Amino acid sequence: MLETNQGFAYLAGAGVRVPVGIGVTLAPLRHPYYAAMEARSLALATGQPVTFGLGPGGTSFQTGVRGEPYRSQLGAMREYITTVRQLLAGGEVHAEAETFRCDARLAQCPAPPVELGFGVLRPRMARLAGETADVAITWLTPASYLRDTVVPALEEGAQSAGRPRPRLATILPIARRRPQHEPFKLAMASNFAHSRAPHYIDMLGKAGIAVDAADPIAGAKAIVAGGAFLCGDVDELAGMVQQYWDAGVDEVILNVTGIYNVEGAEAAVEELEVLLAALAASPAAPSTRAETIGAR
Repeated sequence: MLETNQGFAYLAGAGVRVPVGIGVTLAPLRHPYYAAMEARSLALATGQPVTFGLGPGGTSFQTGVRGEPYRSQLGAMREYITTVRQLLAGGEVHAEAETFRCDARLAQCPAPPVELGFGVLRPRMARLAGETADVAITWLTPASYLRDTVVPALEEGAQSAGRPRPRLATILPIARRRPQHEPFKLAMASNFAHSRAPHYIDMLGKAGIAVDAADPIAGAKAIVAGGAFLCGDVDELAGMVQQYWDAGVDEVILNVTGIYNVEGAEAAVEELEVLLAALAASPAAPSTRAETIGAR
C-alpha cells in the first residue's frame, strides 16, 4: 500500500530519524544499481544504519512484472546481492548477469552502514543467505522450523563460505486474543495473500502446517494452530516469543498487520505498546533491541 523506502524517507523528513530495516524489497522491481542507491540514500536521509532486505518475490509476481520468472531463483539472487554489495563498497562493477547488466560505480560519500539482508523461507535460500548476506529475514516461519531447518542451513552456507553465520531476523505476525475476533480471522487479515502463495504453502508444509489455497479459512486455522501466527494473552505470547529466541533467532520483529487491518492504526499502536512493554519485562527477554513494524 505504501512503498517502504519512500515511507521511511518521509518519516526522516518529518524528523523521525531512527535505524530502519526493510523486509523485503523485491528485486524484480529494481536494477541492482537503483537498489544500492536507494539503500544508501535511506541511510543518508535517516543518518542511521539501514538493514536493506532483498528477495525475489513469488514466481507469479516475477512473471507479472518481467514477463517470465527467474530461470534460477538462487542464481538470480546471488548475482543481484553480489552486485549491490560491490556498488555499496564503492567498486567499479562490471556484471553481465542473466537478468541485468551493470557497468557502473556508485558515487561515494560518507554514510551510515547498510546491512544487506535476504528474505528466506526454504533451506536452499537459507544456505545462500549464509554464504552472502548480513542478515536472513523470515516471515510466517514457526520457531521449530527455524530451529530444525533454517538455522542449520544458514550455518552450513556460512561454513562453506568461511564466514560467520548471518544474523537471523524473524518477523512475527502477532495479536492478543480478543473476544470480538477469532484468531483465524486475525490471521486471515494478516496473511491471506501469503497463505495462497505456492512458496509459502511449500514452506508451511515443510514446517508441518498443511495449507490449501482453495480453503483459506482452514489454512488460517492451521497457521494459528501451527504457531506461525501468534495469538494468545500476554503471558502466552511471551512464552511463544521465547521459543524463537531459543530457536536461534537474533532479532524479533513484531507485526500487527492483522490488528491494523481489522481495527485500524490506533489499535495497532496500542497493541505494540502493550506487547513491547510485556516482552521487555519478561525475565527471559534477551538484551537486544526491540523493534516493531506496523504493516508489511
